[in-house]
Order: sequence, then structure tokens, then C-alpha cells
Amino acid sequence: MFARVLEMTPRVEKKEEMIQIMRQEILPLLKKQSGFLEVLALVPEVATEKMIAITIWTEKYEAQKYAKEIFPRIEQTLKPYLSEPIAVKHFTVESRLCEKLFEALHVGV
Repeated sequence: MFARVLEMTPRVEKKEEMIQIMRQEILPLLKKQSGFLEVLALVPEVATEKMIAITIWTEKYEAQKYAKEIFPRIEQTLKPYLSEPIAVKHFTVESRLCEKLFEALHVGV
């Protein structure tokens, strides 16, 4: 499995609106992508801290294809809600350390 980690700093006054956009527009788009398994959205308790979104993919090449073809549109959609650009990092998921998550993601795959 492969993960893309996005760090975003929403404008305080736009945070709730951004979450709605993510739920209504971005999540349905992600669900249509080949290899996409899940997104974990981590919203900070302190309003001025970064929000983190982790997308989990079956394979690295699927995530790379999404990053090249689809993510630029998502980035533009979110831009008005952010106080700084999105930072993106990539990771290999060590599934042996998160067995329950790995099992849950693979039910029905």
C-alpha cells in the first residue's frame, strides 16, 4: 500500500466550508479513482494548526497517476480556502504495523 499525506492550513473563517467541499466534491472524485482505498482526514483541535489528509492507495503507480491527472484540479478547488499552499509527502504503508486497518481496507477488495 502507498500513502499520500497532505498538510493544509485552512483559513479559519473558511474551515467548515472547506470541509463541506471536501465531503461533497473531493471525496466522490477520490472514490472513482483506480487504486484508491480510503482517506483519513485529521482536523486539529487548534483552529490555526494544519489539517492533515492521508489518502491510502493499493499501489504507488495509482497514486502517482492520480497526482498527475486529478490532483491539480483538487488543489485549485481548495486554494481559496487555504492560507498557504498544500504540502504533499509520499510514504509506503507498513501494513504489518496496522493490521486492523489493513484488514478493514481489504474487505471487499
